[in-house]
Amino acid sequence: MKSTQLTAETGTHAEQSPLDGDESLPSDLQSPRAKLVYLYLRQMEEGTVEHLRTALGMKTITLYPVLGTLVEKGHVRSDGDRYVCR
Repeated sequence: MKSTQLTAETGTHAEQSPLDGDESLPSDLQSPRAKLVYLYLRQMEEGTVEHLRTALGMKTITLYPVLGTLVEKGHVRSDGDRYVCR
């Protein structure tokens, strides 16, 4: 099975196979960065801003609004300093 790999800059897919039904993206996520963070948290189950910043190569100032959107839409919850995929 080929793995899915997204880039933070464009949110585009490198060569991969389709996601399984359980790993599909919510239809209300439009931002490539929101999709990237969501998929990462879904795979890892949780992460701090520092962990996400390091793993995804995104700036902290970029992550906070993305995480806020994911929390607002109910896809992620904040648990102290950790973010957990629902």
